[in-house]
Amino acid sequence: MKSLMTTALLVLTPLAAIDAGELMRLATFDVNATPPVGSAMAYDPVKRLGELTLRCRGIVLLGADLPIVLCAVDWIGIGNEGHDAFRDALADAAGTNRQRVAVHTLHQHDAPACDFLAEQLIRDAGLVDFGRYEGTFHRVVIRRAADAVQSCLTTAVPVTHYGWGAADVKEVASNRRIMGPDGKVRAVRYTTAKDPRLRAEPEGVIDPQVSLLSFWNNDQPLAVLSYYACHPQSYYRTGVPSPDFPGIARFVRGQAVPAALHVHFNGAGGNIGAGKYNDGNKENRMTLALRLAEGMKQAWTDTKKHEVQAADIGWNTVPVNLPLAPHLKKDELTEKLKTSSPSGTVIPGAGQLAWLLRCKAGHAIDIGCLRVGHARILHMPGELFVEYQLVAKSMRSDLHVAMAAYGDYGPAYIGTTVAYSEGGYETSARATNVAPEVELILTSAMKQLLDVRP
Repeated sequence: MKSLMTTALLVLTPLAAIDAGELMRLATFDVNATPPVGSAMAYDPVKRLGELTLRCRGIVLLGADLPIVLCAVDWIGIGNEGHDAFRDALADAAGTNRQRVAVHTLHQHDAPACDFLAEQLIRDAGLVDFGRYEGTFHRVVIRRAADAVQSCLTTAVPVTHYGWGAADVKEVASNRRIMGPDGKVRAVRYTTAKDPRLRAEPEGVIDPQVSLLSFWNNDQPLAVLSYYACHPQSYYRTGVPSPDFPGIARFVRGQAVPAALHVHFNGAGGNIGAGKYNDGNKENRMTLALRLAEGMKQAWTDTKKHEVQAADIGWNTVPVNLPLAPHLKKDELTEKLKTSSPSGTVIPGAGQLAWLLRCKAGHAIDIGCLRVGHARILHMPGELFVEYQLVAKSMRSDLHVAMAAYGDYGPAYIGTTVAYSEGGYETSARATNVAPEVELILTSAMKQLLDVRP
């Protein structure tokens, strides 16, 4: 493993460039990210459109050095060169650089997947069907979002206060990995759990809290950013694009507080789902959505506002090189891709090969941290286990800490070191693209960003 000095070089915003008395400004953007009928989603083509659209929305913070862009997309994942392209387009539109742009997905499954390097590898292999990686629509949304970011800058509004609130969400999240007496995973309780014995198991290790960071112009709320860790599936493979229960909860809260744009981020939910409370009954989608919305409502009610100026807001990044999973072999993945036949819209090996090539080329992933007064938001890649989120909060119990995961989707599942020896789907060769050493690299980066003293 490379030394932490080479894998995690802290990039700091120069505070000297910020006028301590300068006001912040905030702009919001929101565009349609719903694929048209006939285009590929993560698992199936779109058969028809539903009542709710998928959204690509976020905020631009202006006044603390170069602009900061935070974006959340109702897709299953945006990885590798697709993630680069998204960030670069938004950075150009906002007049900033890629390191100050965070793009995350909410990980809904009846939704698109984006990876432009995987798309290129499929093309190079001479395959006709690009499946989920056919990028025509993805590029339309990127352009649409970039145009919206550029336009919204002209209507940026002063930010005088930020708010923070948190509350428990009841009977939504539960741990997916059910452990046996031997310390190994004996069953996986997926987000739909039809087996009543699995639903009867305890919730397990979760983070029950939804956290809300809000921005205000005096008494006018401008944007509400929410963070909650849970796989977002109630049911899927319908052929109908759906924001699922987190998107519905976001919609409910948007109707309750229409003055503000509501932007939701999925936390470290790689080993968290709604399986204990979801047997697959279609009515559970609304039940889960209203439970999450109720937690959001309580966090909003409990929000405390604080005055804020430009010097109170900052953005730091740590670029890290994540360790490649030992089971990923270039020759094997190349052959697998050449001889593959699509299963639905899945092209076997394409995403894994893309990630391998990125790692071999020395590509680093930016871990970001937004500083707003006493709040810290960590911006992380992949499908992180919830333990990362819980550890981050424990590192700085004196601050308000939240986490947005599902950034660069290239690494796929990211477990803790011990989880790789415990078995289960999430750390299997099918699901994870990184090695167990990943925990040390990510937690070290988190410590730097949260300014944890030895």
